[in-house]
Amino acid sequence: MTDTPGSNAAMPDVQGYKDSRQLDIHRVGIKAIRSPVIVRDKSAPQHSVATCALSVFLQKDKKGTHMSRFTQLLNDYRQFEITSQSITEIQTEMLGRLESNAGTISIEFPYFIDKAAPVTGQTGMLDYNIKLQCNTLTDGTTETRVQTDIPVTTLCPCSKEISKYGAHSQRSVISINALLQDQHNFYWEDVIVSAEQQASAQLYSQLKRADEKFVTEHAYDNPRFVEDLIREVAAVLNDNKNIASYDLEVENFESIHNHSAWAQIIR
Repeated sequence: MTDTPGSNAAMPDVQGYKDSRQLDIHRVGIKAIRSPVIVRDKSAPQHSVATCALSVFLQKDKKGTHMSRFTQLLNDYRQFEITSQSITEIQTEMLGRLESNAGTISIEFPYFIDKAAPVTGQTGMLDYNIKLQCNTLTDGTTETRVQTDIPVTTLCPCSKEISKYGAHSQRSVISINALLQDQHNFYWEDVIVSAEQQASAQLYSQLKRADEKFVTEHAYDNPRFVEDLIREVAAVLNDNKNIASYDLEVENFESIHNHSAWAQIIR
């Protein structure tokens, strides 16, 4: 029995009942819940809206978990700056409130970087999808992952080689899912910048004619197959001492085909 605030009567705690089926539940919780968040990396803190999933391990003798504690946790941390380091603090708090020794938090949100156009210097915000995930196993091991999707431009080397009048280019997305080795010195902004530099050209939200000329010619001078781009990005990730391992994907949304070109490297 437990007391409910504002009520004089004790109410039964059904989730706390014993369960006779003797089956552990590896993860139980809530998902697809949206919440306002404050996120920070290298730049100043910014407000965003995150889609969250929170879950814990439930022992075989417990009937259920306390779902309302997940939503209360999100509400209590609305004014807390979420980073690749601080998400572990939220994870520890969640496990304590839910009385569990294992669980997972996933927070996914758009993150904006103010980028200057390459010639005129005109600035504009470009958005990137970031996903932070903290996972604690029953043996006490905790892993932190950061996933980011980075849009870029690629220009086809074959098209450039065989055509007299130009070459076809397309929008591409670099997807990096990194397991962190040192979360205190890891910044997803650094990963984004280094990955963008491996493409035929970067994307910008503000481009004047001089900028557009530069971007077009820069892409033409730096053709990339999907194989070229993923190898260049993988080489950069291999040199990042703050990353223990990664799952890297590149997808080219082909402009002359009704299908995508795709590649993956896992390390």
